[in-house]
Amino acid sequence: MRAADRREFFQRLQSIMPEPTTELEYRTPFELLIAVILSAQATDIGVNKATKKLYPVANTPEQIFELGVDGLKRYIRTIGLFNAKAENIIKTCRILIDKHGSEVPNDRKSLEALPGVGRKTANVVLNTAFGEPTIAVDTHIFRVSNRTGLAPGKTPLQVELKLLKNVPEEFRLDAHHWLILHGRYTCKARKPNCPECIVADLCSFKSKTKV
Repeated sequence: MRAADRREFFQRLQSIMPEPTTELEYRTPFELLIAVILSAQATDIGVNKATKKLYPVANTPEQIFELGVDGLKRYIRTIGLFNAKAENIIKTCRILIDKHGSEVPNDRKSLEALPGVGRKTANVVLNTAFGEPTIAVDTHIFRVSNRTGLAPGKTPLQVELKLLKNVPEEFRLDAHHWLILHGRYTCKARKPNCPECIVADLCSFKSKTKV
């Protein structure tokens, strides 16, 4: 995709989504961190259902740590991989309490040192909680980037690095959410809604769907 087309691509997404944001429900960086850890291989809807019950009871590192692994499991058992996630979250809370004054760190190295936090999760927290122009490549962003020709790559890291290079700076902060939402609702995996896609003419996808 040419540079001019990339700019037009994001201008159009911006025109229909001026203020894009995550669909995970949170009020603090810590609530966001826990929600993102829970969202691995799970839907945002499923995570929100669980955290709506969890956060009124425990929404700080101390409170969740006090629940313990078994106590936390009672709130998140409807989420995939809940056993491993409960273990990681309790360990993460302990580290936040002991090393970070119960605050979520705003640097990649410290975030990625937390159990259950990889590069993608760290990017989400840095972008959404702290306003860093990072791009977390999930399955939606990976698909959209490759399909459209925006930033083709064989691995999530390759796509992320290409996006950071190819996305015009003025759009970089919100690019993460625009691409996720576009992939979730328009450029869907099984049947992309090409006829109603606002950037279809800029896209290099050869198997565009028709009305």
